[in-house]
Amino acid sequence: MNRELKRLIDDASRVVVFTGAGISTESGIPDFRSPGGLWTKMAPIDFNDFLRSAELRREAWRRKFEIDKTVQGAEPNKGHMAIAKLVDMGVIAHVITQNIDNLHQNSGVPPSKIIELHGNGTYAKCLDCGLRHELEEVRAIFEETDESPECRSCGGIVKSATISFGQAMPEEEMARAQDATLACDLFIAIGSSLQVYPAAGFPILAKRNGAQLVILNREPTELDRIADLVIHDEIGPTLAPIAMLN
Repeated sequence: MNRELKRLIDDASRVVVFTGAGISTESGIPDFRSPGGLWTKMAPIDFNDFLRSAELRREAWRRKFEIDKTVQGAEPNKGHMAIAKLVDMGVIAHVITQNIDNLHQNSGVPPSKIIELHGNGTYAKCLDCGLRHELEEVRAIFEETDESPECRSCGGIVKSATISFGQAMPEEEMARAQDATLACDLFIAIGSSLQVYPAAGFPILAKRNGAQLVILNREPTELDRIADLVIHDEIGPTLAPIAMLN
């Protein structure tokens, strides 16, 4: 057990956890931004290009369903379960996440406690009216017609409920994340390279507001220099003993 991390958690009155791709790689989900990852081999489709081109919308859905084959069946790991237990115990107030895999929800964290900065890849939404579309329904239409599906309610463009390159960050979630960050006295960044902004600005905001900052990541980050505690280790094995998981 990392005793210093446990001490900081025990001493804190309001803890916020911020998670990135590193926590989900322990569930077998690849980090697409890392060297050799998908985005280094294939340029992401910009949001504006997705809007203007039916061909690129088809390509985006083709990639989406191919990626889903890679992540299908992924289960929450000890890191997710430890966070869920600490939320249930009232230790962690909010989980801010860059991940789109729904594993925090699957681990038992109430959706009201989760702030998804980059959306959620387990369903789709109409960009015009906001209606939710299940992926099974979208996949069936795509496979039958080879066309990007339209909203069954308003006929608008349907897109995975994630934030694409060039797409504006979700205002409500960004505001919730800022409020949670400013209200905490301990901010724990877990499994994030802390290079993708504006999301990576929240640890800085927490530190400037007087909170203690912990960074738990396998590799060094640019923010290690301002953190109160830096742990370069595996996430699940680090957090499980603190949450007293069996």
